[in-house]
Amino acid sequence: MSEDDSKDGLTLKPEFKRKDIRSYVIRGGRMTPGQKSAFDRQWARFGVSLYDGAFNPVEAFGREAPLVLEIGFGMGDSFHQMAMAEADKDFVGIEVHPPGVGRLINTAGLDDLNNIRVYMADAIDVLDDCIADNSVDRFQLYFPDPWHKKKHNKRRIVQPEFVQKIRQKLKVGGVFHLATDWENYADHMMEVMSHAEGYSNQASEYQFSARPDFRPITKFEKRGERLGHGVWDLLFERDA
Repeated sequence: MSEDDSKDGLTLKPEFKRKDIRSYVIRGGRMTPGQKSAFDRQWARFGVSLYDGAFNPVEAFGREAPLVLEIGFGMGDSFHQMAMAEADKDFVGIEVHPPGVGRLINTAGLDDLNNIRVYMADAIDVLDDCIADNSVDRFQLYFPDPWHKKKHNKRRIVQPEFVQKIRQKLKVGGVFHLATDWENYADHMMEVMSHAEGYSNQASEYQFSARPDFRPITKFEKRGERLGHGVWDLLFERDA
């Protein structure tokens, strides 16, 4: 499945506005018939475009509720579980891979979830153009690409400029929750977050947090645990 594939005239292509260094690559992968048809059946209900302009949660969800935003929800299973478990919160997901977006909006439609909206776009564009400052209660970044080769470390999304962009979007008291299964990247995250202005570590200085109940354990995480791999969670609160 290429990023230019289409179904019945609907272009299944992520929206991009900038040409900066990206922290991800567009991965291949065939879409199932259900994922493809989900764009026809469910995109109008769950999808949001960059070109819609500023995102208004009250208009989108029809209520005032805590707002959770996640970058890179993959195939969407954990994101779906969280939205189901925390029906009192509204969830906005950002993902560039059409198969994952198709799967999420398909299952969200089947379960009639009203508290999910999805951007298929570059996250920085969404943050800059659509998400209001001081509007997000919890920001989630789970298992981002670690870019483990040293020469590629500059592509890691967790950088000082990025975490300040997130702080700007969080409410005071809002939480930035990061998780990774790469120890080197966990150390990098901790270093960046510990030196970031306006944040405090909920676990105490330079300490990782226990996995909070609201983050489901993914099948890959379970497999990693069986193989002896670790997972590191960081929860940092905006305090200014």
